[in-house]
Amino acid sequence: MSLLRIGVATLVLLMAFPADTPKDLQALARESLSQIDGALEVPGLRQPVEIVRDRWGVPHIYAQNTDDLFFAQGYVMAQDRLWEIEWWRRELEGRLAEVLGPVAFERDRVARLLKYRGPFDEREWTSYHRDGKRLFTAYANGINAYIKGHASNLPVEFKLTGITPQPWSSETVVLREPAFGDAGRELRLAMSVAAVGAKEANRRAAPDPWDDLTVPEGLDVKLITNAVLAATRTGGQLPRPAIVEAYRKLLTASSPMVRLPAPSDVEGPAAREVEGNDPGSNNWVIGSAMSPTGKPIVANDPHRAVTNPSLRYIVHLSAPGWNAIGSGQPPFVGVSMGHNEKLAWGLTIVGTDFQDVFVEDLNPANLNQMIYNGRPEPLTVIKEVFAVKGEAPRTVELKFSRHGPIFYVDDQQHKAFALRSVFTERGTASYLGALKLDQAQNCKEFLDLAMFWKANSENLVCGDVDGNISWQASALTPNRRGGWLGRLPVPGTGRYEWDGFRSALPKEYNPPRGFIATANHNINPTGYWPPVMFKTTSNVQFERITRLLQVIGGRRIFSVEDSMKLQHDAYSLRGAADQPAFRGWTAKDPDVERARAMVAAWDAMLGKDSVAAAIYITWRRMPDQPVESGLKKAIEALTAQFGPDWSQWRYGRLHMQGFPHPVLTAFDLPTVERRGGNGAVGADGATYREIIDVSNWDRSLTMNTPGQSGQPESPFYGNLLPLWANDEYFQMAFTRTAVDANAAHRLTLRP
Repeated sequence: MSLLRIGVATLVLLMAFPADTPKDLQALARESLSQIDGALEVPGLRQPVEIVRDRWGVPHIYAQNTDDLFFAQGYVMAQDRLWEIEWWRRELEGRLAEVLGPVAFERDRVARLLKYRGPFDEREWTSYHRDGKRLFTAYANGINAYIKGHASNLPVEFKLTGITPQPWSSETVVLREPAFGDAGRELRLAMSVAAVGAKEANRRAAPDPWDDLTVPEGLDVKLITNAVLAATRTGGQLPRPAIVEAYRKLLTASSPMVRLPAPSDVEGPAAREVEGNDPGSNNWVIGSAMSPTGKPIVANDPHRAVTNPSLRYIVHLSAPGWNAIGSGQPPFVGVSMGHNEKLAWGLTIVGTDFQDVFVEDLNPANLNQMIYNGRPEPLTVIKEVFAVKGEAPRTVELKFSRHGPIFYVDDQQHKAFALRSVFTERGTASYLGALKLDQAQNCKEFLDLAMFWKANSENLVCGDVDGNISWQASALTPNRRGGWLGRLPVPGTGRYEWDGFRSALPKEYNPPRGFIATANHNINPTGYWPPVMFKTTSNVQFERITRLLQVIGGRRIFSVEDSMKLQHDAYSLRGAADQPAFRGWTAKDPDVERARAMVAAWDAMLGKDSVAAAIYITWRRMPDQPVESGLKKAIEALTAQFGPDWSQWRYGRLHMQGFPHPVLTAFDLPTVERRGGNGAVGADGATYREIIDVSNWDRSLTMNTPGQSGQPESPFYGNLLPLWANDEYFQMAFTRTAVDANAAHRLTLRP
């Protein structure tokens, strides 16, 4: 048994029977904080590393070689986010039931079913970076060094739950997301075809770009049922982990706001989302001719679930050959979006279709065989053992066809449904393709390197110091052989297959319009076929890209300040389009008339203090109601929720964001009222923002909420939430002069 495992085993006993229980939760959290000043001896380093945390909590890591740089990044991640990355790895490894019990078993089973199983060879490692294995090993060693050095004083969540962090390896770093992606859409469309026919199903889907839907030969859409679709759902939110007995008296004796987790507490590791949540993502790069500085401006607000701690983490990595700052998300290796000394970049989701459902014909005489090209061939069967808290381990057989993991079997019809996914291909660990971008020298090279970004699918935009701008729609994208486009499942008989991957994906370099903008819209160029994905024309006029093009395209000059304003833009295109329905008539009911007049005169801004916005959004949620009767119901709903005082019906009360701690409500951060969302450019989920001034890196701005640290009682736990709530930014300090001017804590790691 390794020394680390011995230390972890000892820690279980120490946490179960703490010798000196602190008097309250806050004291327990404070004694669990990481050291961020002074010096620490850390075995595994070659040379000293300096870590300067600025006053906003961003660590600037200065190392003398690459190995120490990534070792220190792993160490810093463990200092601030050990609970988060431990939870991330448990989710992706399928090991949640070990600590949560049977409720998490199904999610674990799916994670194991969809996991990447190798090979872990040079083609895997070098896909991310020529030194990929070395970088990931150094990063993992940094995490392990922190765990081993703090086995007796881990972050407060580990003490409270008795969960022990496990050692990392290079293979841990490249865990894949267990996602079904586009599979559900394929199955739902097939079910619609079965119900109303291909023509009507296609009309309802309104594909963009248009495609005359053809049912693949040999596919019986009637065999695709709700049971098949349900098998693609990975389960809902999970309960908070239980608290060990030794700390329960401490919890109940503390603040009355503390409550123990009950079965109905389904917060899990992620925070609850706002009502009317519309995550979306936006980015744009302003070219030199439109920039007041003569150099590009890159703006990015990639939206995901709002969590505590934040899904994002900002870091500055500096060593010979490296100088990049920006953010990433678990496992937090390198910089996923931000800038180096030569260029800046951002990302939004493309939505590339890189997963397909194959319907396999099983051999009736042997259900562990499928029929392929008319001949039986064996399925691969793997036995997995699942540790489950509170019960004996479960052993499960997982089956795989040549096309991928089998997620549903129809025993009566002898059919198996398999998922073909790029996540079983080399180099598809999410966001790690950014390691090549961290060292890119210009936006033309950026386009070439962006083709190594294989997952997730992203609109990667770039602006460089020479004044160039570019865009690459990036993800590993299959060539589909057999004349199908991926919109419907296909028979796995051999007629329909993937034939390698596409080498030419949509891109732009210095377009004549002078800027590039993306917002998860249809990015397929005119005439580009087959498309990398399909959107729908049903809401094009209300998409965020429409608003971006209105605002940016209508300006001759677009500054950093303009980008700040646009990132928070709360204008509702749909609301403005609906307003004529509230004009030109008068309601007999005085309350309905009052509401009608307010919406008719509304500026279409989803401001958090706007009563008209609240009335409109509530009205829009009343399905199939005439305007007048819908308004009456909206008034009744708002009165029931907020009382008869209309001044209290502000939109922000309908549109709130909470920041629950993943373990204890005592560590929850304040809930805030929000503007925007519901289709506005200022969408929900923008916890990280960057506006990068390529002419002067130190004038760049950023935001990450609620804070850089996930440790309660840290000065950087929740410190950025007030800024975010007020739509403010802080400086993305980059030069050593700017970093030193804003330094708040200095830590030296020594060999």
